[in-house]
Amino acid sequence: MDKRTQGWLSGFIGMVVFSGSLPATRIAVQELDPMFLTGVRAVIAGLAAVVLLLVARARLPAASDMMALLTVSVGVVFGFPLFTALALQSMPSTQAMIFIGLLPAVTALAGAWLGGERPRRAFWACSLAGSVIVAGYALVGGGPTGWAGPVLMLIAIGVCGLGYASGAILSRRLGGWQVVSWALVISLPVSLVLAVSHMPIEPVVLSLPGWLSLGYVSFFSMLIGFVFWYRGLAYGGIAAVGQLQLLQPFFGLAIAATLLHEPVGWPLLVASLGVIACVAGAKRYA
Repeated sequence: MDKRTQGWLSGFIGMVVFSGSLPATRIAVQELDPMFLTGVRAVIAGLAAVVLLLVARARLPAASDMMALLTVSVGVVFGFPLFTALALQSMPSTQAMIFIGLLPAVTALAGAWLGGERPRRAFWACSLAGSVIVAGYALVGGGPTGWAGPVLMLIAIGVCGLGYASGAILSRRLGGWQVVSWALVISLPVSLVLAVSHMPIEPVVLSLPGWLSLGYVSFFSMLIGFVFWYRGLAYGGIAAVGQLQLLQPFFGLAIAATLLHEPVGWPLLVASLGVIACVAGAKRYA
């Protein structure tokens, strides 16, 4: 199996893992403050990353890598989890999930800016078409919502795309799991302050779904998913493999409908087929 195929396979696994993030976050914010959730999930994942790095005896990142690691931290350790948690207080995960379909275009633009990637025009046409389909589904089948949730989700998408591209470029030198692990480790001081300062005054008794959701967003969304995702972006190309996240809303909607019993309208199937075609086109022309 060549590296490009490995990249698409790893990226697909990472995308599937990320598909459960918003439904799990939606469950968790019903029982935990969003700021506390953002801090504590980063602390849990950061401590796991410390163990991984020590066991593997990973080498320290170079000083020149610190800016990229800080960008990853701001984008995917704090920015995306915080803004999505805030958004999910006022909108169901089925609506928030649609905005993830805009992430591939943002990631591709960030990859072109930071990594010097130059996909062909046909690729950009496929990417734009996929984004239009996702936006159209949001208008037709996503349901009404206030302005706060969508604005917060757009901010989350912007910082996340930048974090994806920065991490993917760095993964070519350090490896995917080392990038996310070091980003979590250097974020630990801030994560600890955030978690402690927003710790509930009264002890919180989490339900079983609450505990499972906290575990999922801490280990899978913050660590395991990125191991596959960054490897996929590094091997298959940031712009190309990033298009797989056009599929993430539809995987996530299926999870949300199953676990949260959130309604999914009839446009889902039509939009899914269109998005699959756009991903196939992006893979061909990237």
